[in-house]
Amino acid sequence: MSTVNREQIEKALAEVVDVNLDKDLISAGVIKNIEIEESAVNISIELNYPANGYRHELVSAVQTRLGGLTGAVNVDLTFKIDSHSVQQGVKPLANIKNTIAIASGKGGVGKSTTAVNLALALQVEGASVGILDADIYGPSQPRMLGCHARPESPDGKTLEPNISYGLQSMSIGYLIDEETPMIWRGPMVTSALEQLINDTNWKDLDYLVIDLPPGTGDIQLTLCQKIPVSGAIIVTTPQDIALLDARKGLKMFEKVAVPVLGIIENMSLHICRNCGHEEPIFGSGGGEKMAEQYGIDLLGQLPLDITIREGADNGRPTVAVAADSSIAGIYREIARKAAAKLSLRAKDYSARFPKIVIENK
Repeated sequence: MSTVNREQIEKALAEVVDVNLDKDLISAGVIKNIEIEESAVNISIELNYPANGYRHELVSAVQTRLGGLTGAVNVDLTFKIDSHSVQQGVKPLANIKNTIAIASGKGGVGKSTTAVNLALALQVEGASVGILDADIYGPSQPRMLGCHARPESPDGKTLEPNISYGLQSMSIGYLIDEETPMIWRGPMVTSALEQLINDTNWKDLDYLVIDLPPGTGDIQLTLCQKIPVSGAIIVTTPQDIALLDARKGLKMFEKVAVPVLGIIENMSLHICRNCGHEEPIFGSGGGEKMAEQYGIDLLGQLPLDITIREGADNGRPTVAVAADSSIAGIYREIARKAAAKLSLRAKDYSARFPKIVIENK
């Protein structure tokens, strides 16, 4: 017969830390129910972010910690992804709970490759995900997703998102030839992007990953002011020149009041495929220093690996085609951490408010 009481159980759970939230389970508020029976204790945990790859580890940690207090420990772990607030004065998108912008201060750091693999990782972790290619001048998501079909438009006004690897996606690249240059000025670009995001029939997304164009100029700033963004992630490499531009990206999001969820350091280490020798050819420690300097999280470090590049070029993203690889594991870990950081932000309750309609009879 179990003699444990609720206070003992809560004290024990306060010693179990969620590595993604960086909080113990009690202070994180994820314990939804504690049920004490004669021969067992039943714990209900509800995480506000997708974490299929972390499920076993967390359940085992709870069972191990409570195992010395009682008999059987049954843990029911579920996910409930909430909507979070966006910039003031910008209206959230219908059928999309959260938008995550992937940005870089400069091109060539692997932002788009990171964006597509991060979107796929969020999906594998248990979320409904879409990706918007916001780079009007250089759309790359159609090639990376191996999808080139022209989107359908049943009503002639809106577009159905293309589906590839289970991801809903939209890009200007679906509407033009791959080699056609977009010779447009800034206002035309922002107008086109607003149409792509607002006129696409997104279907019940937990997250829309937005692959922003590189840079921090007027176009990027305008986009961040008009597109609702719940949180941003900055992609950089360890080299000083990339970090210099990444800092500009961080300042841009501060200017438009978009919270930065963290930094991803790409190409942090090259591993020779022949001999296994490891070499930080772009430098080392840059992402860590920047994260420490600005008080934000380093979400993860990705290696310079030829399979990532080959997969992106051939429409076979690493997370989709090599789900059990160590690299896919890094993307999934980054996805969990980013979603967990977003889950701690202020929630958006606008969908709960009743709509007042005035009718003349």
